[in-house]
Amino acid sequence: MQLQKETIAVLGAGSWGTALALVLADNSHEVRLWSHNEEQVKEINQYHTNKKYLPEIVLPELIVGYASLSDTLTGIKTVILAVPTKAIREVLGKIRAIQKSPFTIAHVSKGIEPDTLLRITEMIKEELPEQLLESVVVLSGPSHAEEVSLRQPTTVTVSSENMSAASKVQDLFINQNFRVYTNPDVIGVEIGGALKNIIALAAGITNGLGYGDNAKAALMTRGLAEISRLGTKMGANPLTFSGLTGIGDLIVTCTSVHSRNWRAGNLLGKGKTLEEVLENMGMVVEGVRTTKAAYQLAKKYDVKMPITSELYDVLFNGKSAKDAVDVLMARGKTDEMEDLTNILDERNVEA
Repeated sequence: MQLQKETIAVLGAGSWGTALALVLADNSHEVRLWSHNEEQVKEINQYHTNKKYLPEIVLPELIVGYASLSDTLTGIKTVILAVPTKAIREVLGKIRAIQKSPFTIAHVSKGIEPDTLLRITEMIKEELPEQLLESVVVLSGPSHAEEVSLRQPTTVTVSSENMSAASKVQDLFINQNFRVYTNPDVIGVEIGGALKNIIALAAGITNGLGYGDNAKAALMTRGLAEISRLGTKMGANPLTFSGLTGIGDLIVTCTSVHSRNWRAGNLLGKGKTLEEVLENMGMVVEGVRTTKAAYQLAKKYDVKMPITSELYDVLFNGKSAKDAVDVLMARGKTDEMEDLTNILDERNVEA
């Protein structure tokens, strides 16, 4: 049984924020969709479109665009945070200065902050005072905004330290097209969602180099092993990486042209520089920042992450994509089952 209908603030009118606003409106919730771009807000309210991000979609009248963050948050109990990772602290600072009453915040971004090495829920807790923050929830999983906006079948996961808050967000979003599961493993859900973008960049590179399905399958499988090694060392449940926010998100992001990380990697594999790629994309490529953060995390936790390490050199040290692949293929012999057993042993030690 769903909760009562409420007015929900969605902060960030990119493709994902807009698609999630559409899901909420389908469930008869009123949605305040905030953007810092006043022209975009005018388009949403006058034409009920957001053509830059979802050009084929007509938005229902339950979605109203807002340019004023203060007006957006007035009387709001639930906030969906759908801005890029690099903008999160700035937006949270504005919320802290405006909001007076407690609320639940559900973030839908996938990244890790370089240098601080904080997950997004940790950033939120650092920026917002306890008396203002009722609960923090993360929504993640294999979900292209383009397909969600077309109401194609999609499944995602919500996670929180407060599972009643996770259940509430589950009820807000779940419908016949958008199935929502719960998972108490916040660390695993966030690490899986963030690090799959690294592997998607690498998968795009293999396509750009002209390699086939064998290379991509190997990359995805070994990439999942890297994600699991680091996530488990950080306290995640290794079973999470076999679920929607692990292998599920990895599959969809590594194999689809909808994935901006895959597209960016594809251009890198074809010989474009990182600067050229980012200019060509015109949208945030979360995997670039996350690669730097994961590289730092691997050193901090003393975890072997060869794919991440080679991609780091491609992105930030000028290494050619072909040379990086050659290094990975020339690595010394190892045993796959020993590697997988070590992940489980690490979990048992933590337990």
